[in-house]
Amino acid sequence: MLKKIATDVKSVKKDVVTRRKFMRGTAIAAGTVAAGTFASPHIAKAATVLKVQAAWGGGIFLENAKSYVDRVNKMAGGDLKIDLLSVNSVVKTSQMQDAVHRGVLDGAHYVPAYWYSKSPAASLFGTGPCFGWSAQEMLGWIHYGGGKELFNELMGSLGLNLVSFFNSPMPAQPLGWFKEQIRGSSQMKGLKYRTVGLAADVMSEMGMSVVQLPGGEIQPAMKSGLIDAAEFNNPTSDKDFGMQDVSKHYHMASFHQSQECFEVTFNSKKFNSLSKEIQAILEYASEAENSNFYWHNTLRYADDLIKLKENHGVNVHRTPDSVMKDQMKAWDVVVDRISGEDAFFAKVIESQKVYAKSVMGYLNLNQPDYKLAYNHYFG
Repeated sequence: MLKKIATDVKSVKKDVVTRRKFMRGTAIAAGTVAAGTFASPHIAKAATVLKVQAAWGGGIFLENAKSYVDRVNKMAGGDLKIDLLSVNSVVKTSQMQDAVHRGVLDGAHYVPAYWYSKSPAASLFGTGPCFGWSAQEMLGWIHYGGGKELFNELMGSLGLNLVSFFNSPMPAQPLGWFKEQIRGSSQMKGLKYRTVGLAADVMSEMGMSVVQLPGGEIQPAMKSGLIDAAEFNNPTSDKDFGMQDVSKHYHMASFHQSQECFEVTFNSKKFNSLSKEIQAILEYASEAENSNFYWHNTLRYADDLIKLKENHGVNVHRTPDSVMKDQMKAWDVVVDRISGEDAFFAKVIESQKVYAKSVMGYLNLNQPDYKLAYNHYFG
């Protein structure tokens, strides 16, 4: 009996020793793992930075560009940062597209009319003829009516290393600032007038002498007499430029640039090197900015038009229908001429007409006359 008890005691002691060795070994292993973990801390990946130059040195359009950039930076969550550069920071506005193509810049924020010299068809993506549509419907054509595919075809034919997104439906641009009230097209003949894109061809067809100038040079040019009349884009920008100091006759409504939008363009090699998630953010932030622009800018334009009238003594006129009818006739001449010389231009025009006929046919039939309701309440 005593022998059996001694044997059991030895067995228990051995078992205890074995368990202690196991626990000691486990603790050492755990400590080793923990030490290894603390010895190799996580190193955050540096954000990809895109250098994007805007065509704007200040004012509401630079605000719009910043709004898009802020949207991207917040959505990217530290994986991407757009460094927005103002006008002429790296290259002149006229050189921006080439700079993005070559990779000198990663991207640009501007309008298609600024590279119109490369191809007349470029202007059709922002400053083309009005087929009864607004910039909202033009953007609909770009996104869902075949416009984006035609744009990419144009990029391929020009050999440009670019990926572009379009946003921000601009209200129709005013006819602009004149030294006297315009009551008919005959008053415009011979005037030196500032505009851009295909609108330059249209206004030339109407007998004007057209000068294409950057926004910041318009007011000084009119003040010095280099030009007699001018347009830029909207009441807010015009007020910021000080156009009210060189003219007191501001004509609203025109078909020379009745639909326009921003183009945000990126170097395609750089764009394709980004993750699919970041590519999607760059695209969908553009779509989100589409709505933000319209809500934000139309109120500012309306408020600043009131300031121009009440605070600066500007006479605001509605452009006569006769002038706008003559603009459409001039558009017909310009479109027919260029279509006869450029098959791709004609192809884009036909695509736009097909979309506009269908969509505007529906909208014109369905939309009530909002002006009736406005006059009912406000006179």
